[in-house]
Amino acid sequence: MRVVVCLPTYNERDNLEPMVRALDDVVRRHELDARVLVIDDSSPDGTGELADRLTGELRFLSVLHRPRKEGLGPAYLAGFVWALATDADRIVEMDCDFSHDPDDLPRLIAATQNADLALGSRYVEGGGTRNWGLGRRAVSRFGSLYARVLLGVGIRDLTGGFKCFRRSVLEGIGLERISTKGYAFQIETTYRALRVGSRVVEIPIVFSEREAGRSKMSRGIVLEAVAKVPALRLRALLGRL
Repeated sequence: MRVVVCLPTYNERDNLEPMVRALDDVVRRHELDARVLVIDDSSPDGTGELADRLTGELRFLSVLHRPRKEGLGPAYLAGFVWALATDADRIVEMDCDFSHDPDDLPRLIAATQNADLALGSRYVEGGGTRNWGLGRRAVSRFGSLYARVLLGVGIRDLTGGFKCFRRSVLEGIGLERISTKGYAFQIETTYRALRVGSRVVEIPIVFSEREAGRSKMSRGIVLEAVAKVPALRLRALLGRL
């Protein structure tokens, strides 16, 4: 199966080259038919220019340059549209800061042999977090619980961003209707997949705090998720999702 890994970046110069080389190693060892797409939002630290240079050496690497920073959701949507314009069978989303372990990629892809969407989950047996403070753990767990209860679904890690979609899922969930920009984007895409009858599985992963660069988490991102989750449920109940 052909795979496109969407890797959004904003000021990830210190992480980009180690990440794409780690992915290159994983792809070679597991003989994956994979392409990595860096989606850069005009990073002022030169991440996009570095990505362009790396394409000269790493033939599996492509770069999509966006004119400005608009948030995680729009970056992923641009990557999904790019991937769907190719012959990709599976589309993966993951972070560039090593919060998601590249060695988990083959497990995530393999899980979609019997599912439509595989989620890397921190909150199922075998999953967890590393190097997180108490406050970060509390916010993350509350966010997943909040979304799970309000949306009435059984997925334990709705806010996670390490996912592998079958092509048909992204073609069927109405990408053009998605407006969330922060981590609410992760909730919305999974909820939309469930609403169209997709088979969703959670694969245990250990999420690690980044070692280089700065986290993109902000109060605005949290507040967006708080507001968007009940709005999603209401739209679903009214048949407007």
